[in-house]
Amino acid sequence: MFTSNIGRLRFFLYSLGLAVTETVVIVICIVSTIGFEGLLNSGPGPSRQGMAGAVLIASLIFVALRGNIASRRTRDANGRRWILWAYIALSSVYALLQAGVLLVVKFGDPESIPGGLNLLGLSVFGLWCTIWWAKPVAGSNIDELTDVFDFDGPLPATTRAARTAVPAAPRAAVAASAAHIPPAPQPFGRPRPAGFGKRGI
Repeated sequence: MFTSNIGRLRFFLYSLGLAVTETVVIVICIVSTIGFEGLLNSGPGPSRQGMAGAVLIASLIFVALRGNIASRRTRDANGRRWILWAYIALSSVYALLQAGVLLVVKFGDPESIPGGLNLLGLSVFGLWCTIWWAKPVAGSNIDELTDVFDFDGPLPATTRAARTAVPAAPRAAVAASAAHIPPAPQPFGRPRPAGFGKRGI
């Protein structure tokens, strides 16, 4: 499950799930350490070190998970490795700076938040979009749509063969109806009148 290639749809769903989970975990880290009230009322310094450390560890774990799915997506699309490593490296730096901002930020003073953090976040998002939008080498694959709810592997060969055989039926019917049927041979001369024997009735 953690080594197979993934397409665009699964990469998007995995990334969305990780982003929501990471947000919930960071909130839990803040609540379980000093709480939001303590964070707002405390000053920058040692009183926030425990909270910032917990947020940093959680963020780095999710960076590793996002790097895993990004690597699988890059392998599926035969993407450039430097884009993958740049995405992982910048995500790690962003996690480090995010924890540092929580440690030194002064609420009510916008200048205490470094503007470079937003630019770094946009860079990470741009790399993510590049990895997500990369087109697979083999083109579109129907298994990508069906594997969203089947994480154990692709569909069985018999099922795929049955799906590919369905469109062949209409084409065969059209070809059969368009086939030329030669007319029945006609006898030479005038048709003979119906009767019994040479004289008829």
